[in-house]
Amino acid sequence: MIYFDNNATTSLHPEVLKEMLPFLTTQQGNPASNHTFGRKAHTAIEEAREKVADSVNAHPSQVIFTSSGTESNNTIINGIAKAYSNSHFGYSSIEHPCVSEPIKSLAYQGFKTTEIPVNSEGMFHVADVNEETKKSLTFLSVMMANNETGVIQNIAEIADWAKKNDIQFHTDAVQALGKIKVDFEGLDIDAMTISSHKIYGPQGIAALIVNKKIDLFPHMQGGGQERGLRSGTENIAAIIGFGKACERSSQNIVTFSEKVKHLNSILEKALFDLGAVIFCKKSHRLSNTTFFSFKNIDGSTLLTALDRKGFAIASGSACSSKSSEPSHVLLSMGVDLDLAQGALRVSLGLESTENEINDFIETLKDEVNRLKQLTAVAA
Repeated sequence: MIYFDNNATTSLHPEVLKEMLPFLTTQQGNPASNHTFGRKAHTAIEEAREKVADSVNAHPSQVIFTSSGTESNNTIINGIAKAYSNSHFGYSSIEHPCVSEPIKSLAYQGFKTTEIPVNSEGMFHVADVNEETKKSLTFLSVMMANNETGVIQNIAEIADWAKKNDIQFHTDAVQALGKIKVDFEGLDIDAMTISSHKIYGPQGIAALIVNKKIDLFPHMQGGGQERGLRSGTENIAAIIGFGKACERSSQNIVTFSEKVKHLNSILEKALFDLGAVIFCKKSHRLSNTTFFSFKNIDGSTLLTALDRKGFAIASGSACSSKSSEPSHVLLSMGVDLDLAQGALRVSLGLESTENEINDFIETLKDEVNRLKQLTAVAA
């Protein structure tokens, strides 16, 4: 089985597992305990925190560990809502549901919320924010890189605009980490979400990077862990793994990017020759991500056929893969409904090879031709 769904999750790297193992087997101390075991656990967490902070150019005190990117996004959104009662929340129309859904739910609590559109290439432009919205907007969330199309936003420009208009700015950088440079301090943003399992770390651990000048109401209350913002005994082994994964991704980002860029160029040339529509072709995209569709071919049917032939790809976001609805990202870009319904995503990773790409292309060619013939017969 060949795995081409690395934007959904990555494998656990052996170096990461090796770092985690002592805390899964022999190190049983609670980080809050004052004995030797507890102190060792606490020290290990703080060392991991430093590695995570270094990977995004943040201060360790700005790193709040959570269980997932979803929790991180909910923490910043609901934490701001509880701390600032008159907030007006804005978000781009291509955000992951773990950003858009909690913001939408705030409307039922009396908060003003606004979805801001992107253009046909999936890009968010501050010029598209109307004057009325700009005057009252107090919080804005725009993802750094889209999980489906791979489009990379101009976060520096958006952050600068937000600061000039006194708007708190958050970016979901879950897909960007490990693929492009992520610079929290350099971008001068208020909050950022990152996750471990997208960079060959363990699942079940993520972080919210928060500028300490932001008042944030705790999402979970209890023992006061994570600066009082996320109570609960820390997942020590996962945090250690996250730290190691961040360290590795920072060291290998250029090598990784060059490798998958080469493989993706082979893939996209073949897709073009097969007549596929590649979405956001003109935009700056993650080098490992290709989102495409064939006219008059159902995406779920093709996905199933490829799976049976030994290729694991996606129909978009893993979180919405069980839904029969077309990609909300593509629809917000104005893509035709039928074309959006057929969309498939290939996201390459460390283990991807040129032989795998070539095998995939040949299998895809056969399956596309087979489905086209079936469609012609049915017509």
